[in-house]
Amino acid sequence: MHLEMIDWLLIIGLMIVYVIIGIWVTKRSGKSSSEYFLSGRNMPWLLLGVSMVATTFSIDTPNLVTNIVRVHGVSGNWVWWSFLLTGMLTVFIYAKLWRRSNMSTDNEFYEIRYSGKPAALLRAFRSIYLGFFFNIVIIASVTLAAVKVGAILLGLSPLQTIIIAGGVTVVYSSMGGLLGVLLTDFIQFIIAMTGSIAAAYVALQHPQVGGLQKLLSHPDVASKLSFLPDFTNPELVIIVLIIPFAVQWWSVWYPGSEPGGGGFIAQRMFAAKDEKHAVGATLFFNAAHYAVRPWPWIIVALASIIVFPDIQSIRTAFPNLDPAMIGNDMAYPAMLTFLPPGLMGLAVASLIAAYMSTISTSLNWGSSYIVYDCYKRFIKPKADEKELVAVGRISTVVMMVFASILSLYLQNALQAFNILLQIGAGTGLLFILRWFWWRINAFSEISAMIVSFVIALVFLMKKNIDTAAIDTLVGSGMSLEHATALVAPFKEWQELVIGVALTTVTWLAVTFMTAPADTKTLIGFLKKVQPSGPGWKKILDQARASGEIIDTDIRKNNFPLGIACMVAGCFAIYSALFATGYWIYSQYLLSAVLWLVAAVSSLFLWKMWMKVTE
Repeated sequence: MHLEMIDWLLIIGLMIVYVIIGIWVTKRSGKSSSEYFLSGRNMPWLLLGVSMVATTFSIDTPNLVTNIVRVHGVSGNWVWWSFLLTGMLTVFIYAKLWRRSNMSTDNEFYEIRYSGKPAALLRAFRSIYLGFFFNIVIIASVTLAAVKVGAILLGLSPLQTIIIAGGVTVVYSSMGGLLGVLLTDFIQFIIAMTGSIAAAYVALQHPQVGGLQKLLSHPDVASKLSFLPDFTNPELVIIVLIIPFAVQWWSVWYPGSEPGGGGFIAQRMFAAKDEKHAVGATLFFNAAHYAVRPWPWIIVALASIIVFPDIQSIRTAFPNLDPAMIGNDMAYPAMLTFLPPGLMGLAVASLIAAYMSTISTSLNWGSSYIVYDCYKRFIKPKADEKELVAVGRISTVVMMVFASILSLYLQNALQAFNILLQIGAGTGLLFILRWFWWRINAFSEISAMIVSFVIALVFLMKKNIDTAAIDTLVGSGMSLEHATALVAPFKEWQELVIGVALTTVTWLAVTFMTAPADTKTLIGFLKKVQPSGPGWKKILDQARASGEIIDTDIRKNNFPLGIACMVAGCFAIYSALFATGYWIYSQYLLSAVLWLVAAVSSLFLWKMWMKVTE
């Protein structure tokens, strides 16, 4: 792919801007660990909300959506659209609880909610498990997408892509801390959205596509347009609709869509000025994430079905690429090769921005775990602030190195997505209930994480063994379908359900077989965070009886009203999402009706939320 001078100037210029921002805020971010990881806890909702959106707008996200649309159609996106329920639950139930806790990382939760050595062990385990190992998988999956985009659009080797894009990201994120990440995220989100819209416009002008109406009427595309799966295909309905809504949204821990909040979303809430800014940031994030961003990617994915009807056509168009790297997810960067000079630079810059925003957040978030929850808590409690910042910067570089190595062993974005879902399968319900049921303890969480990880590892190893066995059987003359049914009887959604069931049963059993946190810790958590609901009645009654809590200490959280706001928020955002889709499909009456539903839901949400905040 040949880039003109204007393309290179745009790409290099923006990279320089990011580094300058990192240098500009280095002095402020280096003052203390609180400044480095939380920007002094004084950030406004808009900056935090845009940063959340930018982080989840990764370079591999368009690839993932393209993969889904090409395989399952537009309706296949329910595998991630369903996470809106989780997001709305965080907005109206958990955001204020997280901000009220006044923690530095969400891992601190374990030592204010649980007690004794098990709580400390859990905090240490989570800091390494999530901050290092799990975080590396996330960064590796994003880096894999960057490697593929760099190969197609710039002709770069995997190592060159990692050194250039990863190197610049490490420089400004390690120097500027969270403030540097927030400021660059704001710029990167604008560039990323502009680039994706430009890519969709040019895709529609491709001679084989011939505009929007011809795209929608093309026989290979028309069957992919429905927002709901084909109900005559039970397998597809299970994969893209039943499992996401019946199991996945509440049971699976996934970065950016954690049941009950957590991860980098919690970090942004900790950095907010107050509870209202924390709630406003998460609400903006969910609205933009689900209702604003998807359609440019979907349009490019649909156009790619005409231009590159199968994987072989992509391989033919790019004969110099490693065939093992090429899958349906490669269709998105392949479509970008048709962009003219100027727009090509903008599109590449937008993908680089998407990559950097995700990586910088993951690095800063992961290093905060290592610094606060491992180094300061267990290794050197008396470390001064400069030392903590230095450890954060070193851990940032180390994580990037390991993630870059791992990225070379992954194959596609959907594979990484499914691996992450399986690793977190079954832990979600625990993360939702631990705020509202006093009986859950540290052993509940330890067992859930260990079992979910072991199950994911077993299934991954089995999959590798099965693949080799299937290849052998096919080579001996057996059909692929017969060989697959014989060797690998479980499908991915079945593995997910098995993982959720086994993990949930395990942590529930462990909960009842082990002692709860001590009463003093539970009362302290109740006074500080003030969760509501019948799950804390026993502890609240004990605290009242002992005089440790009086009624004026307890805020009215109005849990039922929060759930009503959650439902209204889902109606508003889903209606806006599909209203936009029907407008693109030229079904203007349906679009108008859905916009009306979105407006009414938003008005109801506004009035209800005013009551909640009162």
